[in-house]
This record gives sequence, structure tokens and C-alpha cells, in this order.
Amino acid sequence: MLDVVFSHSYYYKFDAKQWRNKTPYPPLGTLYAASYLRDNNYKVGVFDANLLDSPLKIKPYLETYKPRLFVIYDDGFNYLTKMCLTTMREAAFEMIKIAKSLQSKVIVCSSDSTDHYEKYLNAGADFIIQGEGEISLKELTDALTANIDYTAIKGLVYRHQNNIIKNPKRSVLRNLDDLPMPAWDLIDIEPYRKIWKESGQEFTLNIATTRGCPFKCNWCAKPIYGNRYNSHSPEYITAHIKYLSKTYNVNRFWMCDDIFGLKPNWVQHFNKTLKKENLNIKYYIQSRVDLLLKEDTIDALAESGLEEVWVGAESGSQAILDAMDKETTVEQIYEATQLLKQKNIRVAFFIQFGYLGETKEDIAKTISMVKELIPDNIGVSVSYPLPGTKFYDKVKDDLKLKANWIDSDDLAMMFKGTYSTKFYRKLQRYVHKEFRISQAYSNLKSFLANPFKLSRRQYKSLALLGYYLPSAFLDKILLKTMQHNND
Repeated sequence: MLDVVFSHSYYYKFDAKQWRNKTPYPPLGTLYAASYLRDNNYKVGVFDANLLDSPLKIKPYLETYKPRLFVIYDDGFNYLTKMCLTTMREAAFEMIKIAKSLQSKVIVCSSDSTDHYEKYLNAGADFIIQGEGEISLKELTDALTANIDYTAIKGLVYRHQNNIIKNPKRSVLRNLDDLPMPAWDLIDIEPYRKIWKESGQEFTLNIATTRGCPFKCNWCAKPIYGNRYNSHSPEYITAHIKYLSKTYNVNRFWMCDDIFGLKPNWVQHFNKTLKKENLNIKYYIQSRVDLLLKEDTIDALAESGLEEVWVGAESGSQAILDAMDKETTVEQIYEATQLLKQKNIRVAFFIQFGYLGETKEDIAKTISMVKELIPDNIGVSVSYPLPGTKFYDKVKDDLKLKANWIDSDDLAMMFKGTYSTKFYRKLQRYVHKEFRISQAYSNLKSFLANPFKLSRRQYKSLALLGYYLPSAFLDKILLKTMQHNND
């Protein structure tokens, strides 16, 4: 028998786009919470749903371990959980139903339940924890175990006499090093390794060096950690890496922070601690172009093992960046990309179409930027209204028919933008084709200079030119027709 069983509601198989990638990450936030309760003398287990195909599979586990408390604790470090995909919400509701039928108290801590706590309470959850959850969860577990009053616990939402009680939120943790390392031993790493092998990429685990983000892009929600920014020490992260390297023979990591290395001199210090422990790793990150240009940041990143950085380029139009309150410039995107390439660091762009007020000229500028800079990868999406953001408030009156995507490849416009959902879905595919064509032409130049230096992937891009050129041409004609009809 266990005191507490943890799970989460992100099922990769329910998100076809992510499942095709074959690069799943364990539920890091869930493992942190489980570790924290275990460190406080509770018997805990983790039912990892990531690689499963049905929430019904949790029932035998709960029947076996008969936990007093069942906790759905989503991974707040996975940006996809912020999007509150409907397939995941439905899975959470099914797990709640199963746990309640087996007489467990149900606690939920997630972005979706923070934003829509009434839906989860109506589905049968006993408690919702809003925001960062470890401390509130421990206090609630203590109270329920000792059968004492829980009504003043910060961050708690619950129902009392048919009224929903919503307590004040708890302040976020400042000293993250007080947390024990995630409970990696409570899940099976090998199935993850097997799926990564199918992708043809080196096996990679996820690590969070920080929580939160101080920037105020008006479309970006921060339901768990808010606008505060707190950081683990380089020593804590180095010890974490050393443990994972030794225990699981993994030396490549996804630093899944919203923004990596924001704290002044953190990256430089991290580089030194890795060298002190003789750790040679590879990793990739998310960052901002303005931060990458500060001092010797790119040099320190390259020296410490950075392979790739995903930057929130968003748009090649300064007008759109300003409308988003992005506080970056197109010139910084160009400069950071060029510097990263000089250091042989791959650079990838998050691109966002469909923001309010976007014109065909703004779209053209973004496509031009992608073709000129030729990043190593791109992720193209449309603006997604997340509760709690200024952007959401601007478009919320349009969200009556659809307020969530089914999965991360949905790309539906949920508000009245410049163009239709059909247009932006076609645009997303067109931009990817133009991107691949630009990459192929670049590879062709390299081939003409030295035909024996290209990788297999580069040769493949040349072979696919015959497909992308006519296909992109047809897409361009269709897009112009759609624009003309809209105008």
C-alpha cells in the first residue's frame, strides 16, 4: 500500500505530432513533487502515463497499491501542458473517475486545472492546487493524513457546501536548491531510450535549471511559476547531470527552462563547474536573442557543450514583435543567429503567425527572414490565446466555439484574425517547404565547393528539391488566391 500515487495527464500517443517525433521526455515536474513528498517520509509511487495509450491502464495500478491520495501533477516544464489540449483534459477526467471509484482522494496540480478549476472539481477532483505545488501538496497531505483543518492552505481550491473556495496563491520557491533531486528511480527510463533510438537521435533527458520567466510577452501564460524567475545553482545542476550520467549513461540534455541562463554569469559559472567535475555533455536550450548577445554568453555556451538553441524569433516584422511586447528586435535575431552559426551552434526558430493586426507584408517579412538566415530548424504555429494573458483578454469574446486545440498540430484559429484557419494551415506547410528549399540551396553550394563533405541529411535535402520546388510553387498560388479572396 502507498500513501500517495502520482500521475499526470500528458499522453504522447494522444498528440500525433509529438509522437511522430519519437523524442519523449519523462514528466520532470511530477518527479520533483514525488521526490519532495518521499523526502518528507511518505510512501509514494509514480504511474507514468507518457508512453501509454489509455488512461484506463491506471486502474490495475491503483487497485494494487490502494493509495489514500491520488495526485495528477502535470509537468510544468513541458510547454505543451500550458496549452491545455482537450485530449489530455479528457484523460485527466477519466483518471479522476477511476481513482474516485477506488475511494482515493484526488488532488490535481496543472496549468489546465489552475485555469479551469471548476471543470476539474465537477469531474470529481477533491482539491486543486494552483501554481507551484510542492509545498502546498505537502501541507495538504499532512492535514489529510492527520485529519486536521486544511482550509487555510495557500494555493488550494476546493468545494465546501456547494461553494467553490479559492485560497490565495502561494509565493513561489526562491531557493530551488532546497528541493531534492527528482525521483528518477520511480519510473522506467528504458522505454524512453528505446523510442529515442527509433528517432535516430542520441538519447536525451530533460533538466530544469530555473522556474519562471520575468519577461512579459503578452501572449505567453505563466500559470505555474508566474513572472518570478528563480534559479538552481550551477553546483546543483552539475550534481544532477553527474547523477544522470552515471546512473543512466546519458550525456545529452534538454534544458527545458522557459529561458536558459538569464541570471548574470550563471552560464559562465556552469561552464566552470562542469569542467571541475570533468563532465563533457551536449545540451540544447530555449533562449532570447537579446540575452544571447550579452557579454561572452555565446562563447560560454559553446564551451560548455551547447549544441542547439531554440529562440523565440516569432516574426520578421518589427511591428508584430512590438505588438507582442516581445522587447526584441529583428536586428537582434539576425545578429544572434549569425554569431551562433559562427560558433557551430545550431539555431532554431519558433515562428508565430496570426497575431492580431498581422498583414500580408508582415507575413512576407517573416518568410524572408527564414529564407535569408536559414536556421537549422523551425517550429511554425499560430497565435494561441492562453488564459491569464493580455492577448487572451483581447480575443476572449471570439472563443465561444473553440477555446482549446485537440492536439499540438491542430493550428485552428480560435479568434477572428486576418485570415482563416485554412489559410494559416496552408501557410504553415508552405513556410516549411520554403525553409527546406533554402536549406537545399545552401547545401548545394557546399556540395559544389566540396562534394565529399556533406552529411547524409544534406544529401537527402538535395534529393527532395524536386518535390519541394513545385509543391511550394502551387502552395504560393493557393495562398495568394486565399489572400485575394479575403481582401
